[in-house]
Amino acid sequence: MRIGLGQFNSVVGDLSGNCERMRGIYEQAVRAGVELLVFPELAVCGYPPEDLLYKKSFLRDSRLAVENLAAECPGTTIVAGFAEECCGNKYNAAAVLRDGRISCIYRKGMLPNYGVFDEQRYFSAGGEAVVIDVGAAAVAITICFDIWNIDWLAGFLDASGNIDMVVNISASPFHMGKIAKREETIGRCAKRLRCGVAYCNLVGGQDELIFDGRSMLCDSSGAVVAKAAAFDEDLLIADIDVSRRGGAEIAVVGTPAEQPGDVLDEIYEALVLGTRDYTRKNGFEKVLLGLSGGIDSAVTAAIAADALGAENVVGISMPSKFNSAETRSDAEKLARNLGIEFLEIQIETTLAQFDEALKTFKGWDTKGLAYENLQARIRGCILMSLSNQAGLLVLTTGNKSETAVGYSTLYGDTAGGFGIIKDVLKTVVYQLAERINAKAGREIIPPAVITRAPSAELREDQKDSDSLPDYDLLDEILKGYVEEDKSARELIESGLPDEIVRKVIRLVDRNEYKRRLCPPGIRITPKAFGKDRRLPITNRYDSGKSTG
Repeated sequence: MRIGLGQFNSVVGDLSGNCERMRGIYEQAVRAGVELLVFPELAVCGYPPEDLLYKKSFLRDSRLAVENLAAECPGTTIVAGFAEECCGNKYNAAAVLRDGRISCIYRKGMLPNYGVFDEQRYFSAGGEAVVIDVGAAAVAITICFDIWNIDWLAGFLDASGNIDMVVNISASPFHMGKIAKREETIGRCAKRLRCGVAYCNLVGGQDELIFDGRSMLCDSSGAVVAKAAAFDEDLLIADIDVSRRGGAEIAVVGTPAEQPGDVLDEIYEALVLGTRDYTRKNGFEKVLLGLSGGIDSAVTAAIAADALGAENVVGISMPSKFNSAETRSDAEKLARNLGIEFLEIQIETTLAQFDEALKTFKGWDTKGLAYENLQARIRGCILMSLSNQAGLLVLTTGNKSETAVGYSTLYGDTAGGFGIIKDVLKTVVYQLAERINAKAGREIIPPAVITRAPSAELREDQKDSDSLPDYDLLDEILKGYVEEDKSARELIESGLPDEIVRKVIRLVDRNEYKRRLCPPGIRITPKAFGKDRRLPITNRYDSGKSTG
């Protein structure tokens, strides 16, 4: 049996566009002699469709799109994910297309309902296994989370007889370290069921989520034989020999795709893909961002230029009297190194005019936090006005460390449409800066930007360390508290300083309201702010005082 795994970049709701991409892959597969062509989970309608699933017209159109796809692609057996309504229930389904029609439908049995997954909100669980014959091979159809509970799956398929191959169509979002967990899960499934596993994953950016592709084939020993491209579309083809029951020998046709070198490369590729897809899929051609001469805006600009082309990125420097000559110069150097358009708009006169107007309010002065934040808000207003005028998407430049503790200004540096590094800790931002220069083999981000002590430059001689712990310590606390759900007590018992741990936790909890008002951004960790971590704004539980 020759199998093809057609991972592609689907768009939620673009039924005709997704099917057109699938037809193109089908034509390529037929030319290559593929007998079973597999597409990802909910490939026809895109993943996750969220409350579109409450629209009956969406479900009807999804079914019609599958029927049309079957009629237009009669030359081989196809497995394609779609959203189905049947007998008053909604299902996450896989249609088997043969001879120009829907031959049968498998309905997902295990519905994840944690983190970014809300499938029990929308779908009913299926209860019947589907096994199809492709040539001499008996192939069981499964969907994503089905294979993550191997005991359930083994029982579910127990009455199906001997199975030569499990096909799993998936929409598994990326986060750091996810690929190792996937490979372990798929290998465990193959060994337990004593058959090959063909795993076809989605690729592309959908709002905050990144799907990294890396569809794979695993033989019956649990060994991964080949993986498709990471963060890109691909058609992985292999010949499966199932002449020996209880085993599957797999020979890949062609050369398997090159994989990212390490976790930092994965993060960078995810950020590039997420930026490109969010921008393009939402109808923007160009982006705009403030260039401060600092590390965050530098890394954001570099990623944007890689994702969209330097000609589609505009950097704006907006200095006041507090911005040093060095940071202003570095902002311009960065723009020149990237080849992006660069403008400087002075805000000193505007700041003075705002200050004069605000003096009508008793108590206004130029010495407090409000005056510092006013500068950020003027900059946000400039960027949003230019966006409004020219139709450019504004990129925010805040990182996860700052977002976590509220070290940002509402309607200032948080103003914009998309946050590229929203889920990237500050220490990782520095690592990305060094990797960007290393990959380019030349200076992209000026060395001084990487080595200079970080500062918001909203008052004389300001440094981030005036308000925050050292970023190495801060990020260690944030990783434990936010991403690993550790309590204050657990963090302190691990050796972290008591007073700083409790202060950071209070800051994180207190600034939930700010995070709700920030734009969406790319998810790269197992627990990003937003869908992964949903806490009430009005909340008097003091995690910093917890004894648990």
